[in-house]
Amino acid sequence: MFRKIIRITSQHEGDILNITHEVNEVIGESGITTGMVHLFVQHSTAALTTIEYEPGVISDMKQALSVLAPDTASYAHNNRRGDGNGRSHVKAALVGPDLAIPVEAGKLMCGTWQQVALLELDVNAGRTRSIICTITGE
Repeated sequence: MFRKIIRITSQHEGDILNITHEVNEVIGESGITTGMVHLFVQHSTAALTTIEYEPGVISDMKQALSVLAPDTASYAHNNRRGDGNGRSHVKAALVGPDLAIPVEAGKLMCGTWQQVALLELDVNAGRTRSIICTITGE
C-alpha cells in the first residue's frame, strides 16, 4: 500500500478541476502497476467525480448542481452557522467525497473521455483542498 496527500488550490466556487495528471503522478511514485486507487477529499464542501473534462460538460454540471441546491434557497445550516455555505454542503453530499478507480500498467483505467475532477463547492473558495490518495496492489 502507498498513500500520499494531493493538495489542490481552487480559485472560485464552482471550480471543477481536472486532477487526473496529479493522481497518475502519485501512482507512478508508488511503483504499483496493477491495483486500485482510492481518493478521498477531506472537506465537507468539496467533492470528487469522474467527468468528460470539456467546457460543455463542465457548464452542464455547474447548472445541474445549481438546480439541485440553488443559491437563493433557504438553508437551515446558514441560519444556524451564519457562514452562507449551506448549498455547498448539500452539493458536496450529493456528489460525494470519494472515488475508487482500477490501476493497470501504472495508470488509472479511466475510459477514453473520463477524467478525475475535484469540485470546489464552497462559497468561500480560494482554498487548498487535501485529497488522500491510497494505492493498493502490486
